[in-house]
Amino acid sequence: MAPNTTAAFNPADFLANAGSGRKIIQFKPKSLIFAQDSAANCIFYLQKGSAKLTVVSKRGKEATITLLHSGDFIGEECLAAAGGLRFASATAVTPCTALRIDRDEMVRVMHEEHAFSDLFLAFLLARSMRTQADLVDQLFNSSEKRLARILLLMADFGKPGVQETLIPRITQETLAEMIGTTRSRVSFFMNRFRKLGFIDYNGRIRVHKSLLNVILYDQPSHRNYANASLLGTTPSEAKITKETVENMSKTEQTLA
Repeated sequence: MAPNTTAAFNPADFLANAGSGRKIIQFKPKSLIFAQDSAANCIFYLQKGSAKLTVVSKRGKEATITLLHSGDFIGEECLAAAGGLRFASATAVTPCTALRIDRDEMVRVMHEEHAFSDLFLAFLLARSMRTQADLVDQLFNSSEKRLARILLLMADFGKPGVQETLIPRITQETLAEMIGTTRSRVSFFMNRFRKLGFIDYNGRIRVHKSLLNVILYDQPSHRNYANASLLGTTPSEAKITKETVENMSKTEQTLA
């Protein structure tokens, strides 16, 4: 009897290469990956680059939902029902390389390959937790803290070995849409973060770990703000100086 030479399924190889029902597509910055209300007939896996999801209301108001990075799936709503429509638009922020997977191929591999369905389920759970954290952030935190959190998330803080990172090019208008405030407020806080040494920017924004101070410095107790951290970071991981707290408090009183 001839030995079975069928190669074991590898999710990383599947997501890295074109094949049946799969095609690798390059997107330039500001290129539309898919449009709101278009047919949801495929899903994209972002191999390289960054993209954003935006929604336009019936009155024409646009809001940025989230930023996406390499390793993220885009357009997973296509799996909910055949013939459905996109609920948002996806646009490349930086040069992007994405794997386009037809809906039928995505459904097939999820049913037949448990390693892939486990990987995709982990992604969906992480996306759900991120969405809940975003909602808590929007409901309970100031616009300054929301901006700090977005910058830290874009810089991939919380991942092993990450200390200081350049984030993708993004406008203050987009940041304002994401945190629910005005561009002028974003400009004010960005200038203040730079003066305090939390960020540097000259075309690109470099985020320093000290920006965690903005999120952690004024929580009521060690236990409360350790548990409520939306970045998975405890106060011991970010040194909070008395001078920093006093500077922030003065600015908040000015804005009140």
